[in-house]
Amino acid sequence: MNALKWDREFAMEQAADDRELLQELLTIFKDSLQADVLLIEQGLEEESPSKVCSAAHSIKGASASLGIMGIKELALIIEEESRAGGLETARLKLPELQSLLHQVQNL
Repeated sequence: MNALKWDREFAMEQAADDRELLQELLTIFKDSLQADVLLIEQGLEEESPSKVCSAAHSIKGASASLGIMGIKELALIIEEESRAGGLETARLKLPELQSLLHQVQNL
């Protein structure tokens, strides 16, 4: 779980100290993360920096809102390079992002 760098206290604050609400938010996050990772994969397949950038931006915001800084930091790297038109970093970082996706399923 270290790679996730999850700040549970921050996440609980975001959920107004309501554990059920936090679980709901995490469920929504997991679903959207999975969909956005698929969009990144599609964007790489299609050689579409804009698609990769958009999905990475979505991941960055959602993970930051729940204090999952490992994913946020990785998404920021992918977003910045793809915004500049490059896809190599996204290709290199995709396995790491997929690994974090699997880790987040256990939250």
